[in-house]
Amino acid sequence: MSSLLKPVVAMVTMTLATFAAQAQAPAGDVKAGESKAAMCIGCHGIPGYQNSFPEIHKVPMIQGQSDKYIVSALTAYKKGDRKHPTMRGIAASLSEQDMADLGAFYASQGKAPIGETPSRAASTAVAELLTKGACVSCHGANFSKPIDPSYPKLAGQHSDYLYVALKSYTVEGNNVVGRSNGVMAGISKQFKPSELKQIANYLGSLQGEMQTQAESRFR
Repeated sequence: MSSLLKPVVAMVTMTLATFAAQAQAPAGDVKAGESKAAMCIGCHGIPGYQNSFPEIHKVPMIQGQSDKYIVSALTAYKKGDRKHPTMRGIAASLSEQDMADLGAFYASQGKAPIGETPSRAASTAVAELLTKGACVSCHGANFSKPIDPSYPKLAGQHSDYLYVALKSYTVEGNNVVGRSNGVMAGISKQFKPSELKQIANYLGSLQGEMQTQAESRFR
């Protein structure tokens, strides 16, 4: 099997397993999620807010991400597959219903859907990197319509966050840093850090559906 096809086949297999799990997941409630989001706004409700772990970068925009992705990410933090001490502590306190409600709320807060193609073309060098990583096959041609809603939208996300996230998949044997995902590890390890940064910078430069709206008042 071609090395370019292996990540795609693995992603499809994971997608089928995810669909089976989603069929049994609780339904999210937007209003309930709004009240539960108080714990999130201190970081995700401040435009430009930066995290200093494991290096300085903007916290990701989550308003406009799909509800299934938010649940998937929170579950990974709770299980320890995503090794971020603060996020793991928060996720550990959440039930499946809490996660579903938060997902429903943040999915309802995004911008209008974007077009089917990227808002700007990639350079030849970056296009080759995206092809090597088979990024379009999973995250969509506009990088905002993934084949599985438990995969993240990437277009318009903070470039420095994307860079840190991509690097985290290459980390091994660290108890506090890294992400356990065999498919993304295999993809990310193909690239040098400078190439991961090129990918992240391009994706972050695109028009996207995510945003961070400042809270009008403290809850």
